[in-house]
Order: sequence, then C-alpha cells, then structure tokens
Amino acid sequence: MTKVENDHRGIPDTQASRRYFAKFEKILTHLGRVAAMLHVENRLSKDEVEVLTRYVTALNLTFRALSMKYLLVGRDTGQFFGSLTMDVQDSGFPTVTELMVMANDATQVDQHLKTMPSVETLKDEMVAEIIGDQALPTRLQFTLSQRLYYEELARGKLFWARNDPQCLWLSGEERRRYLLHWAVYDSQLNLPTIYLMEVKDSGREALPKDDRRWPEVQAHLMAQSLGGLKLLTIAQGFDESFDQLHPKRLRRFHIGPMYSHSFTRQTGPIREVLEQARAPEGQDWTLAWTLEELESERVREEKSGWFSTVEREVFALDPFGGRGVETGTTATERMVIMPERPFQVLSERNPPGFATVRKFVVNDAGRVLSY
Repeated sequence: MTKVENDHRGIPDTQASRRYFAKFEKILTHLGRVAAMLHVENRLSKDEVEVLTRYVTALNLTFRALSMKYLLVGRDTGQFFGSLTMDVQDSGFPTVTELMVMANDATQVDQHLKTMPSVETLKDEMVAEIIGDQALPTRLQFTLSQRLYYEELARGKLFWARNDPQCLWLSGEERRRYLLHWAVYDSQLNLPTIYLMEVKDSGREALPKDDRRWPEVQAHLMAQSLGGLKLLTIAQGFDESFDQLHPKRLRRFHIGPMYSHSFTRQTGPIREVLEQARAPEGQDWTLAWTLEELESERVREEKSGWFSTVEREVFALDPFGGRGVETGTTATERMVIMPERPFQVLSERNPPGFATVRKFVVNDAGRVLSY
C-alpha cells in the first residue's frame, strides 16, 4: 500500500459519516466569525471579509452536497455505493477526488434531475411502503438522498477544485484599484486555499472589460495557484507578465488541517491535547488556519525596449532572522480555532511551538475569544 493510499480512508459507518459532516458545519460557521473578528481588528478589510465569507459559504454548500450524497452510507440500499474518502493524515478534509467527481456530476445534473422522481413523489412512495408493507423504505431513501444531492449541485455557488479569478473594483479613476480573488483545492494537501491580490491598473481599459488582458490574467493566476510556490514567485511572475498591472499585496489563506481524535491520525502535541481533552461530541476538533502575506515596499523602473520604461514592484520580505527569503512572504501568521475543552488542555500542557500561534476559542453560542 502506498503512502497516499494509507493516508486516505473512507467513512463507511452511517453515524460516523453524519458526525463528520455535522462537525464541519460547525467549524465553517466559526471560521466566518473569526474572519469578522479580524475585520474588527483591522487585519482584514470589509471587502476581504466579504470575499472570504463567500468562499467559506461555498465550502459549507460543498459539504452539504456531499452529506446528501453519502446520507445512506453503510445502509443496505441495494446499490454498490462507496463512502466519502478523506485525508486522515495531512488535512482531515475530503480528498480532491471527491470534488472532481462532484464537478463532473454537476455537468450532468439536468439529465439526472429530469429522470428522477420528484421529492414529493418519493416521500409519498416512502409513506406507502412504511404503511402498506410495514418495511423501511431504504432504497427510496437512497434515491431521495441522491435527488437532494443533485438539487444542491443545481443551485450552484459551491467550492470547486478550481474557482476561477474574479475582479472586485475598489477605487480609483486614472489608476483603478482592484481586489482579485480566486481559490483552489490543493491536490497535494487536500486543503482549500484562497488567494486575495490587490492590484493597481494603469491600462486604458478597465481590467474586467478588457477582452484581451482579463482572460490572460485569469489563466495566468490559475496556473500559478500551487501550494508549493512562494508568494514572492507568484507576485513577481504576475508583475513581469503584465506591465500595466501592479500587484501591491498578495494574501494566501490555507484553511486547515482539521484535527479530530475521532477521525484523523494527527501527531505531536495536537494528538495528545485532543486525546486528553476527551471532549464531548462536536467539540473534538482543532482547525489550523495559516495566513501568508506579501506587500510591495516600493516601485522601481526598468527599461522596456529602446525608449520606454515599466514599473516593477519591490516586495518587502520578513526581516526577522532572514526568513523572508526562505518563506517568500512579508509575514506569515499561524492560527488555530478550537472549542473550549481542547484549549484548556492546550493551555495546561503549553507545548513548545504554540507560544506564537494565535488561538481562537469558540463555543456553540457563537462566542469567539482570542489568545
């Protein structure tokens, strides 16, 4: 068995699968609240929070669709049907294959919905089977779950393996300022990754209306959206490819990993914290969240051809310990979001390496505290 096969595991038990999806529904709700707190602290602008919230909502819709797809997992439905495959080692999230299959299903959603009975018809048939045959209508339940799955896909606005760049106007007339945002599902780590790039546009035509530049920008950014690439590499490549677009700030959010003693094979201090916390159902988790940031420090001019010059950005790198060259960022901030019980154990143990990690402690009442 290869390492990848060993790191990926299905959730074939009905109750375990439903607990898994319920856990993520809570986690993603808390994630939106943490983003709002960062806005209050002026770490994120209102526009950035709205964009992040949109992607978090899309993630939630993706998990809802998958929960419908696998609602009857572990039950005898008369169908050979697998279970959700998750990455138990590196992320705690579903594998990228799940999102790729879902994207393929979305292209055929109209055909499936057209040939399947309606929700009302299936419910009537289920009642008739329960009353008339005095039997559990498991096969009809399975059909209904698949119907609901395709209806979720038909509504759209989900988080896909690739979420192409969009352009949000911020300000400016002579030099327009935009927030470009896009997201991918990292196929190596099985984690959602969100990019935000603030650019100034010195071109004649507004970027979103430019039939030549905008498709090129979208294709370029998606090709560079690899977790292994440093932000400095991405920003400099963009700067050199588009003379009239000037990247002033680039941010990358890594959502996850999610650690849970019930579902993942975490190692190190997190494993011991979750094991000793013995948290009740729904509170046995910790979500890591990493923010990488690169900012332009100044502008320099360089020759372009015989008679003209172009502006190039000079990016500020993290000055502490020379790590900027290594990380390719101006700053990197690591955060964890966790319920109260695991945080209490983490505080008591105080393991090395967590002193500089920001902790957000959440509860079911919606309260968020920062440490």
